[in-house]
Amino acid sequence: MSLMINLIGIPGGMELIIIVFVILLLFGGRKIPELMKGLGKGIKEFNNAKATIESEIKEGMKEAEKKPVESREK
Repeated sequence: MSLMINLIGIPGGMELIIIVFVILLLFGGRKIPELMKGLGKGIKEFNNAKATIESEIKEGMKEAEKKPVESREK
């Protein structure tokens, strides 16, 4: 796996400039803000869903910890 990463590598400055240029050519200057807006909404929804799941898991863990303690007291 590490060999594959070494062969592909992380894009440097020139590669990023070429990627941005190709995206600009493919989508045009008017579509890029719309794409970024959609991407931002998607990231926001993902983070909201992640936070909701984390809170549900924590709440479930707290309830699971309380149940054995209550049964011991009886």
